[in-house]
Formats: sequence, C-alpha cells, structure tokens
Amino acid sequence: MTTLIDAPPPTVAAPKSKSAGGGLGKYILVRFLLIFPTIFILVTLVFFLMRITGDPITAAQGGRLPQEQIDILVHQAGYDRNLFIQYIEYLGNIATGNFGRTISDGRPVIEMLTKFGAATLELAINSLIVALLVGIPLGMFAAHKRDKVSDALLRFFAILCYATPVFFAGLLLKLTFSVGLGWFPVAGRASTTTELAMSRLSAPTGIYWLDALRSNDLAAFGDIIHHAVLPAIALGLLTAGVFLRLVRTNVIGTLGKDYVEAGRSRGVSEYRLVTKHAYKPALIPIITVMGLQIALLLGGAVLTETTFEWKGLGYQLAQYLTARDFVAVQGIVMLLAVIVAVTNFVVDILAALIDPRVRY
Repeated sequence: MTTLIDAPPPTVAAPKSKSAGGGLGKYILVRFLLIFPTIFILVTLVFFLMRITGDPITAAQGGRLPQEQIDILVHQAGYDRNLFIQYIEYLGNIATGNFGRTISDGRPVIEMLTKFGAATLELAINSLIVALLVGIPLGMFAAHKRDKVSDALLRFFAILCYATPVFFAGLLLKLTFSVGLGWFPVAGRASTTTELAMSRLSAPTGIYWLDALRSNDLAAFGDIIHHAVLPAIALGLLTAGVFLRLVRTNVIGTLGKDYVEAGRSRGVSEYRLVTKHAYKPALIPIITVMGLQIALLLGGAVLTETTFEWKGLGYQLAQYLTARDFVAVQGIVMLLAVIVAVTNFVVDILAALIDPRVRY
C-alpha cells in the first residue's frame, strides 16, 4: 500500500505592496507638478480677459489724453501687435521675473507685489488664527452639547458667520467698536509713529507684528495688534463658521466609533472622550479644506482691506481696477494664484502625512 505524504503547499510570493515612502513621494511629485498648469491656465485667462476691452493703455488713459498721444504710447508698448505675439512675450517676461510697470503710477509691478503682498499675508495669517481659535473649540463644544440649545445656537452662529458679507461685518465692527465705543482704530495697519519705525528697519519682512518682535519693540507690537483685531475678526469669522460646522460634524461621527463606545462603557466621561479621543480625527477635514479657505480668505481680503484701508494687495487691486490699470491687475492676480496653488500643495502634503489613505 502506497503511503501518501502531504507535501507542503507551494510558496506563493506575496504581492509587493507600495511602501509608505514611495506612495508619499509619488503623491508629492504629482501634486507639485499640478501647480504649474494651474498657474498657467489662470494667467492665460487673466491675460485674454483683460484684453477684451482693448489694450491696457487705451483702457487706462482713454478720454484723458489726446488719441494721437495714446496711439504713440500704444505703439511704444507694443500693444498694437498681434495678440498671440503679445501673449508669448508676456509669458516669456513672466518666466524671467519681468512683470512690467504699472500704467497708472509707473511703478515696477514686482516692487508693488513685494510691498503690498506682505500686508495681505499678514491679514490672512491673523484671520486664520481667529478662525482656528473660534471654529475648533466651538465645534467641539457643539458636538459635546449635540441637539441641545447651545448646539442650535452655535449652528446658527456658524451659518451667520459664513453667510454675512465680509464688508458688512467689517462695517458693523467699525461702527460698534471704533466709532461707537472707541476701543479700536477705525482704519490702517498701525499708527503713523509705528509705520515710520517699521520703514526704518533693515531687511524687514513686511509683516508688521513679526518685524516688531524681531526688533523687540513691544510698544509697536501692541499698536499693530490693536489695529489688526477688527480686520482679523471680520475676515476670520467667515472661515470660523466653516470650521465650526466641520469639527462638529466630524466629532459627532467619531463619537460613534467602536473605540469611543468602548471607552464610554468603561466609564470615561463624555468631555474626555471629546477632548482626548474624538477631536484629532476631526482635524483632518480642517486641514483638507484649509487650502480652499486660504483662497476664500484672499478673496475676502479685497473687501476687508478696502473697508479698513488695510493697504495690501486687495486694497491695491481695488485701486488699480478703478484706474483700469490692467498690467497691475495681471500681476496681482498672478501672485494670488501662486499663493493659492502653493498653499493647496502644502495642505495636500500635510493631509497625506496625517492620513496615509489620502496618498493612495
């Protein structure tokens, strides 16, 4: 009788899985490469949309100068050439960092962007700090008090925040706390004394509160923060409402997970479950949408800076649009596009580092 001996099953090579580093590296590379077509498309759209009404010089100076003089200026600037040739030259100038000169005041565009871009960045940072300080704690509290009166009031507050126009919120804040109560300045980034002190600094960043800290000028720092409170609140509440709803929804979802239920069954308090276990997963959507919120903040900065005479890119954009200075407008819009694209890239990387599922 033949004895059958069970042979060991043939070894099957396990499928090679993606390494975390490889997946993350590919994800970062793809996201980085997407920056360039995004900027290219926006720059192209802005260029041709600006040309719908004609050349920039005629648009800016039409009716102010004799037609003969305008024709000479148009010819000298090359705006009477073929539009496609102008477009190719424009792209070439951008690639070499030459953004031209503004038509209304003859200032180099790159100099204007450097000076006023820092002011807009400062306002965006201040507003984002307000949004995070208001939106995340209130969202956690609303989730903790789910379906109670306080939760309903906070949800109404969130809707009010992102439904109220920024300029209207800014005007209300000015009328109440500046004109009525006199607690805060009506307009500006700082007092005249502080502005002069900031202009005398060597190698300034352009972000006033950072420059004041670097120079150990606490008086100037206090003055700058005093001026920054109302603009930051007006613009920050717009995003705080979005953060509040996101955190509330995601914390409530996390509170229904098995590990949270297990902690609840062991007698862990609801407050501890919210603050120690449920809030971290709820922050992932905040980071994911933060790139979109930066774009929203930059869009709102135009109205906020105009309302509070905060002389940044938004304020200058409104001035140049009024003057129909399309060269300056093109430069500002392109810089804003770069900021939004780079910010979204950074946010995508942070989201991939926090949640590995994003990178696959």
